[in-house]
Formats: sequence, structure tokens, C-alpha cells
Amino acid sequence: MVHTETLASAALNTVSRISGGLAGAGTYALFHMPLARSRMRNSERELFGKADVRRLKVNGKLAVTYRWGDGERPVLLVHGWQSRGSRLADFVPGLLDRGYSVITFDAPGHGDATGRSTTILEYRDIITGLQNEYGEFEAVVAHSLGALGSFFALQGGVTAKRFVTISGVCDYDYLIEEFSSALKLRQPLKAQLHQRVAKNLFPGMPAELTPFSAVNTVTDLEPPLLVIHDEDDTRISVKQGRRLAAAFGGQARLIITSGLGHRRILGDPEVVRTVLDFVEHGPDRSTDAATEADADADSKAAADSEAAATQ
Repeated sequence: MVHTETLASAALNTVSRISGGLAGAGTYALFHMPLARSRMRNSERELFGKADVRRLKVNGKLAVTYRWGDGERPVLLVHGWQSRGSRLADFVPGLLDRGYSVITFDAPGHGDATGRSTTILEYRDIITGLQNEYGEFEAVVAHSLGALGSFFALQGGVTAKRFVTISGVCDYDYLIEEFSSALKLRQPLKAQLHQRVAKNLFPGMPAELTPFSAVNTVTDLEPPLLVIHDEDDTRISVKQGRRLAAAFGGQARLIITSGLGHRRILGDPEVVRTVLDFVEHGPDRSTDAATEADADADSKAAADSEAAATQ
């Protein structure tokens, strides 16, 4: 992976000195292209072998959807970048035991879906299509980039009674910055990427609100929000989780874990139990441990906000 990024960095930066437009188009295309496709784990196969599997056409590609239950009381699980729906498998049995139907999907370029790339627009369209089929979601549980894609869909008219983000991205600009840093993009290429994102993904959005950020959806979204993020996440900084929870104030409950990282958090029994409790009972049901985590996280979030205000 590192070797691939090094080659891509060298190629794009070299081409940019000859043809800025060509390099800009290549950068934008690579930005939406997962460099690895996750395969289903052996531990996930039995559960997913029992799912109702369908295809959903989106932008000329086929996403793969999975459903357990009869479709009533649907809960949607949304995967992140270079991931797949089966990575949220640990939430499925508990949701079924509580009487929910469970729906997830592989976005284009991921899992068993077709295509080599995907965008936040396709995430929105898939989630919208699933709501059109199953109705309002009892809850949406989203990981990593899936959180930002879910916010985008919710802003676009999708509805859910509860919303859970795990290791979630708050700001689209964060993705651009991390991508640009990883590939060591020259400033002109980075600027081009920003311009193409604004033009192609958010053409009707005011310039001051581009690129998309979940913090700008606060006045549009009503469901209670549970934000879970690990302080040792090296993929998506815990600051993204704190920023997200701080933006939603009393509407959000923030839990900071430790030692779970970006992916292992999805299988942690305590995280799974906390999410299931939130989906079933809402924000009023909390454990002492969770309350302590909330208080600690709120204190850190306040410190971050105060530091940012003085900069």
C-alpha cells in the first residue's frame, strides 16, 4: 500500500509539471478509487450466507445489498472506505434478537460490488434507494467514511430515528487533507482537487459550505446521535469525533474508547452492546462506564474548542 502511494505520488507530481489539467483529473480519479478491496472473512460467511442478497444500480454500477428479517423496523449499517458491509457483522445478531430487520451494502469499488471507485454521491443514492424500499430507518449505524456519507444522505431527505457514528469522518475536507498529505501532493494539485470536488460533488452548495461537513447539518437533523471514537485511531483522528459531537451539543452523546483503533472497535463487545442499547432505548439508557466516558470526552471537546477559539 505504501509502495503504491509512493508511486502514485511521484507520477502525479511529475505529470503536474507537464500538464496540470491531466494531473488534476488523475488526482481526482485516484481520490475516489480504493487501493484495496476487502474480502469477506471466514467468520462472516455463515451470517452473510443467510442474508437476502440483491443488486442496486447506482451511477452505472451495481452495489450489493444484504438484508436479514422481513424488512420491518429496518436498521441500516454503513461501511467505510476500503471496507464492506460484512465488517459490521457483529451488530447483526443482536439487532435481530431485538426484533429489527438489518440492512447493509457493499458500495461500488468495495466488497462484491462492481466498479473501481465510489463517491459520497453514490453513498447518498444507495442509502436513499434503500429507504425508498424499506421506509424510515429505525437507526443508521455508520463507520468511518460511511458516517459522512450517511450525514449527506440524511441532509438530502433520508430519515432515521437514531444515528450512530463509529470512527466517523466529520469533514470532507479532512479526507482531502489526509489524501494530499499521504501522497505528498504539490499545492497546485491539492488546489485542483478542492476545485474538482466542489464542482463535481457539491455544485449547488454555497462556496463557504464546500466541501461538505456534518457540522453544517445540525439545523437539518433531528435524531439523537451517538458518537463513538477511539483515542488511538490512526486512520481517522479522534478530533473528528469530538468535533462532530461538539457541533450537535445536547443532541449527541460522545464516547471515547482506548486501544481499539479504527477497525477493531467494530467488534468490541462493549461497543456493540452500547450501540444496541442506544438503537433500542435511545439516549436515556446509559451505563456508568459510558457516562464516565462521556464526561471525559466532553471535557476534552471543550478544551479543543477553547484552544481552537484562541488560534
